[in-house]
Amino acid sequence: MKKLLITGATGNVGERVIHFLKNNRQGFEILACYRSEKDKARLSKITDITPVFFDFEDIASIELAINQCNILFLLRPPHLTDVKKYFEPITHLAKKSGLEQIVFLSVQGAESSTLIPHHKIEKLIVESGINFTFLRPAYFMQNFTTTLKRDILEKDEIFLPAGNAKFTLIDLNDVGKTTANILTNNVLHINQAYTLTNQEQLTFQQMAAILSEELGRKISFKSPNLLNFFIQKRREKIPTAFILVMIMLHYLPRFSSTPPTTDTVEKLIGSKPINFREFVKRENSSLKSPSS
Repeated sequence: MKKLLITGATGNVGERVIHFLKNNRQGFEILACYRSEKDKARLSKITDITPVFFDFEDIASIELAINQCNILFLLRPPHLTDVKKYFEPITHLAKKSGLEQIVFLSVQGAESSTLIPHHKIEKLIVESGINFTFLRPAYFMQNFTTTLKRDILEKDEIFLPAGNAKFTLIDLNDVGKTTANILTNNVLHINQAYTLTNQEQLTFQQMAAILSEELGRKISFKSPNLLNFFIQKRREKIPTAFILVMIMLHYLPRFSSTPPTTDTVEKLIGSKPINFREFVKRENSSLKSPSS
């Protein structure tokens, strides 16, 4: 029986991957990574998975975990930017252990965005000679129910330095379904890269309009300059490293062409990924103002 090692198992992506793997069992054992005892206890409540200690900053834990699996689903924790320090050892250990395949959650455009960590990680994996599959998802809709939720609930606004840039979008449920499909049919996807989007290209102004219509209240979009954005987020006690990630994610697209959409998700899972309006309808209750 092949063993799938899922990093980030308690995060937004990892949880969904495990959920859809459990609904699509084909003779695989699921090893779910944890770093804290709290996460271990949480994973222990899920049937049919095996919690495995894995800490990106503890090489011994990485080696023990990789030696237990055949296929590694790899995510990059946002705070780990030193690719050589944290990811080169993973590829060395994977090669040494005879790992069958790495399925890496990258980002759309990573193949040409040489400055981002995902590009460097993809390059490391390719150079290692290990079989790979790269998943390059578009902008996560779930950012609206996590990172951007506070501004929407408390201020009825989206506050990002994104200007008029258009973004492609994807729902994490569709990412989870696609990833589970690939992991359970891994030999069909060896040395392939897939860009995962729905069929929309929207500005944040357009997304704010959809939010306004579906939530029944005006949601405005404000695009500050970088200094004002940085100052405001520091006032909100957002860590500097995370603010820089937000800037990279939302400001840099202003200077690039609009990313293309693909039909990859539909081809891989047999159903169309949801659009942004469908997402907002589904998540309506979590985005309702407390005063509503």
